Amino acid sequence: MTDDRTAEANGIKATYDETETERLLEFEATGDGTARVGTTAAIAQNRDGYAMLKVRPTADGDELERYYGFDMALDHAAELLGISPHDLPIPTAAADLGM
Repeated sequence: MTDDRTAEANGIKATYDETETERLLEFEATGDGTARVGTTAAIAQNRDGYAMLKVRPTADGDELERYYGFDMALDHAAELLGISPHDLPIPTAAADLGM
């Protein structure tokens, strides 16, 4: 399943959304890959796109770390999920996070 706000591959479902204050990319392990079912990670950036990326265990969880680059945030999210960053699906609408 792929559209501009969702993507799914390697047992991970990715969903991109925008709230009143943030751009949010959420990942959830679906059980079709090596990540444990139900494991989640999220990357958030302010709505204007000018702030550092925040990595959280869930969309509304406590911030674990901040990064300037999207690649570094993806590395951390993949670590939380127990997979390679290259296995993370990225919805088209989220491709410019960190820019």
